[in-house]
Amino acid sequence: MTRSKSWGFPRWGGYGNTGQDAVSVRMCDWDGCNEAGDCPAPKFRDSSDRFWFCQEHAGAYNRNWNYFKGLTQEEAERAVREEMKKSRGFRDAGTWRDTSSGVTKEERERNAALDVLGLDGAADAAEIKAAFRDLAKKHHPDANLGDDEAAERFKSVIAAYEILKV
Repeated sequence: MTRSKSWGFPRWGGYGNTGQDAVSVRMCDWDGCNEAGDCPAPKFRDSSDRFWFCQEHAGAYNRNWNYFKGLTQEEAERAVREEMKKSRGFRDAGTWRDTSSGVTKEERERNAALDVLGLDGAADAAEIKAAFRDLAKKHHPDANLGDDEAAERFKSVIAAYEILKV
């Protein structure tokens, strides 16, 4: 059995022991600043190196940051195209509003599903179910043996009904 080190006054630690280890604090990289630097900022384009600023100096640095510094107009346009291509999957995955048409992704999917079933936007649940049943019977693989197009159409009818059913 070992003796507790909490025998001094105050009771939470021995004499000369504060009970806490030293904590290292990263200081702001802004020249002359003595605040904690807890906001990372890139040193230059395509670099994993970071400056660490306090919040005030991170804002000042970011206001003056030029992502395309040192690139010609053509290089900057090519960089924009490449980054747009890389981020397209993230952009398409969201449910953001398409500013050109004012239609959400869910509304576009619903309209496409209604088109597959041959219905208009005012169709109610009974009409959706009736159209699904008719098209499912018509394009079912058992009713169209060996017809790959009918099988694909059947799959699209099922997918459309999954979107529309409530």
